[in-house]
Amino acid sequence: MHDWKSELDALVAETMAFAKSLKVDIERPGPHPKVVDERVGLSLPDYGASERDEIRKRVECFKAHQERFMREREEYADSLLRRIRPIT
Repeated sequence: MHDWKSELDALVAETMAFAKSLKVDIERPGPHPKVVDERVGLSLPDYGASERDEIRKRVECFKAHQERFMREREEYADSLLRRIRPIT
């Protein structure tokens, strides 16, 4: 039982010596650049139109998004099935 302890101590000593022998230059980050808040693709609500029109537009965008996700899932499933069919 004493053997593994001496091996562990030797390993720790060797690792510490190796770590001290390394020279690593650490670059400190400079000041953070100013972040420009550009909201690309986001539109501000149009207060001139009615709320009903705004809701209708948002629902249409949501439905289009969901249809695109559904199409992508179906295409992915079809591609997997095409790859699996020759194997089975």
